[in-house]
Amino acid sequence: SIYPVISGTILLKKKGKQKESQRQEELYNFENTSELVDTGIYRYIRHPLYLSLILLTWGIFFKNMDTNLLIISILSTLFLYITARFDEKECLAFFGEEYSNYMKRSKMFIPFIF
Repeated sequence: SIYPVISGTILLKKKGKQKESQRQEELYNFENTSELVDTGIYRYIRHPLYLSLILLTWGIFFKNMDTNLLIISILSTLFLYITARFDEKECLAFFGEEYSNYMKRSKMFIPFIF
């Protein structure tokens, strides 16, 4: 789960061209980009940072299989999916057609699948 978060964060910082108050004040500085990043891991998936959290949650579950951890894993995956959908709406509003085209050539979490 560490690779998607490190790769995604580095690419956002390098290629995202952060600018003060460019998008939303609620975004972290590395998320507040004015350029769409669609290279590296972002070429295949749109949400590597959320993917890393999903992988971490399920990794914890598979390490110690328990009903409570299963429920937490399912709920966290659901909440991260919902968060990703809201993020995509914001990106569509900001980047427009460019992001719409990007959505057609990439997957949400799992390369070539979903």
